[in-house]
Amino acid sequence: MCGIVGYIGPRSVVPVLIDGLKKLEYRGYDSAGIAVIEQGKVLVAKSVGRLSKLEEKLEAYTPEANIGIGHTRWATHGRPSDVNSHPHTDCTGVIAVVHNGIIENYLELREWLEAQGHKFKSETDTEVLPHLVEHFYDGDLEKAVQQVITKIEGSYAMAVISKNEPDKIVAARKDSPLVVGLGDGEYFLASDIPATLAHTRDNFILNDGEIAVITADGVKITDAQGNKITKEVFHVQWDAVAAEKGGYPHFMLKEIYEQPRAIRETFSSRISADNKRVVLNELSLTEEEIKDLRHIFIVACGTAYHAGVVGKYVIEDLARIPVTVDIASEFRYRNPIIHPGDLVIVISQSGETADTLAALRESKKAGARILAVTNVVGSSVAREADDVLYTWAGPEIAVASTKAYSTQLIAMFLLGIHFAQVRGTIDAAYAERLITGMREIPDQVQTILDDLEDLQSFLKKYAECQNTFFLGRGLDYAVAMEGCLKLKEISYMHAEAYAAGELKHGTLALIVDDVPVVALATQTDLYDKMVSNIKEVKARGAQVIGVTFKGNTELQKVVDHVVYIPETENVLAPVLTVIPLQLLAYHIAVARGCDVDKPRNLAKSVTVE
Repeated sequence: MCGIVGYIGPRSVVPVLIDGLKKLEYRGYDSAGIAVIEQGKVLVAKSVGRLSKLEEKLEAYTPEANIGIGHTRWATHGRPSDVNSHPHTDCTGVIAVVHNGIIENYLELREWLEAQGHKFKSETDTEVLPHLVEHFYDGDLEKAVQQVITKIEGSYAMAVISKNEPDKIVAARKDSPLVVGLGDGEYFLASDIPATLAHTRDNFILNDGEIAVITADGVKITDAQGNKITKEVFHVQWDAVAAEKGGYPHFMLKEIYEQPRAIRETFSSRISADNKRVVLNELSLTEEEIKDLRHIFIVACGTAYHAGVVGKYVIEDLARIPVTVDIASEFRYRNPIIHPGDLVIVISQSGETADTLAALRESKKAGARILAVTNVVGSSVAREADDVLYTWAGPEIAVASTKAYSTQLIAMFLLGIHFAQVRGTIDAAYAERLITGMREIPDQVQTILDDLEDLQSFLKKYAECQNTFFLGRGLDYAVAMEGCLKLKEISYMHAEAYAAGELKHGTLALIVDDVPVVALATQTDLYDKMVSNIKEVKARGAQVIGVTFKGNTELQKVVDHVVYIPETENVLAPVLTVIPLQLLAYHIAVARGCDVDKPRNLAKSVTVE
């Protein structure tokens, strides 16, 4: 995520930048910084921690400048620290850059630049950008940025200033948002509209591959080759609160719609260019250690636990390693049998979940190796684990997790495929199909989001129901548990999830006329059995919403309504099936008048037992 701001005009730039960063702090809040041009010098101030820390630092000296860029960070590469904070500069301090996104080939670029004599200070992927600009700069900042974007792979929104061209900001974007605010003799740059809304409601919204050259005289937009583009002005009609949510009525809905980006960023730098291998360079586990694994424990709470259940299915199916998945609060107290050399995977969105952290520490005492899957760089879980696989969902504001969960699923897929390839338990053709399928997931998620506009009106009739049931088999059961939790936590409707084969062992007693049943049917080997279970609840009067792959016309004969998802490999289906379940929970909660982003009695990070 992260937040970018920029300004050029007659005002003193520092207050404008700080105000803009305050509006964007929801996008990242582990560090912040600014760079301005004053009296022919690039001056940089940055600080780890909340934005208030940067403000304290600037109290001693506030530069009198009229051009500058700023950044509030959500760490991906490199822990939160002053040196890892943006902006980053080149060797001589002539050029400063702020950046959102992930430079996938930064290690290769860093090695090449170091061989050219460039000196690096930080652990970040971003720092390659000012050095690349320095390398290509020959007196024209715009052309240098054009050359830089031909060398980098991944996602970016960047803003660049140079003391050699003190009247200019050059900005570019690919897969990360960037807008230019149009004022009266002044111009603003931001990664999101809230940062410009106090000053203007007119904006240019940059598209992928576009470059903006901003001066006090105006804005020029070009493509990557320098061809001029004429942009339409986007006039914002939202109020300030809605603007922080990108025009969405709730953060939860905004975060549901951010999942294509979050998913892509989590896997994109971890797949080989030829789509044949998962490459997890951040893990220190050797191939021999992976081959020697005899048991894996997955420990987590709530939504992360449900991701762990998917992980169990995936790792056992692909890598053929026995996996035990536990709720962290139970794992701690059941005296688990852990042997030295066992792998314990702890999953926590915040990296601060008390029970998960305690389970990590006890497992470590028992001699286990700890692999953390977390969304927060520098969190307690990340610091104390032996290895960390970060999800790059960005900050999640709504209490109910959506994009953090889907990126945790991607982490499970990456681990399952990686372990399987190392152990030789899947053939190359199947591995390539899985990797290709994973690359297709962001676009498939977007397709689901685009096709489910009618879901809101369809679900209104269920808003007054008192009970809902979720059914699935195999991986569908794992996702049913997550869909059930979403509905309970934000709509306060009673819901239960069951493995469909358990219906006859008591659950059928609860099925009465018109009770809603959500039935997931994506697992090919279990499909016929799942249809039989659907018929059992239909015979007792249930209203069934089925979820299955597009092209399956048979399911609609036995259910009342079908939600279709794009076809993919069975093992990858969970990240697609959960999307309509998130929207189902959301729309029912809205219809019931619930506080979607802040459900009663719940908190985002559970730091107590």
